[in-house]
Amino acid sequence: MLNKCYSNFTIECGTDEAGRGCLAGPVTAAAIILQSPNIKLTKEQKEQEQLLFQAINDSKQLTEKKRFELRPIIEDLFDFSFTHIYNVEIDEINILNASMKAMQESVLKLKTIPEYIIVDGNRPLNGKLGMKQKEGKIFNAKEIEMLSSIPNTSIIKGDAKFLSIAAASILAKTYRDDYMDTIHKEYPMYNWKKNKGYPTKEHRDAIRKYGITKYHRKTFRLLPEQLLLEL
Repeated sequence: MLNKCYSNFTIECGTDEAGRGCLAGPVTAAAIILQSPNIKLTKEQKEQEQLLFQAINDSKQLTEKKRFELRPIIEDLFDFSFTHIYNVEIDEINILNASMKAMQESVLKLKTIPEYIIVDGNRPLNGKLGMKQKEGKIFNAKEIEMLSSIPNTSIIKGDAKFLSIAAASILAKTYRDDYMDTIHKEYPMYNWKKNKGYPTKEHRDAIRKYGITKYHRKTFRLLPEQLLLEL
């Protein structure tokens, strides 16, 4: 079983994102508190929680079917939230800041203010707070102060080490998959239902044939650079 806590704080939040390397669609983050004082579990729910902890793993190690089976159980037991940062905003503030902002927004949406945050990856949750952009949410002074005051630690491969990050990764992945399945119906030629917007050969071949859509990230290298011959 993965570790439940990293810090000595009671109210610890785990957060993770999905879709950072995609060519289309949002980057999606989720945040989860496993021990929220605002959520009281029944005896049956506590038993369910223990079974869930044994089943949770890094979302990349779980099948799509298993991730979607676990999502409603996670949502029933814990204080959680998720956030999409869409491609237009990604193009404006860059994917690193968008990933950070998605996690920050998810923390703000929780019922409980966490005392500590653990983040998957190699960067702490210190993206540009309150940045002034045209798209998306603008943090107010109170939100910036709150986010800045919470200590946090980044953990490489945290989704394979800590339950809260792993659970957040499951939510982020499944909610993003839902979104990509929806826009697939609008542009089925890119087969986002299967590739979810990642730079597969199939996806790039479709870009060559049909061009780009309103969902593509225009600041990304959508096609590999062509080799130029000096003649």
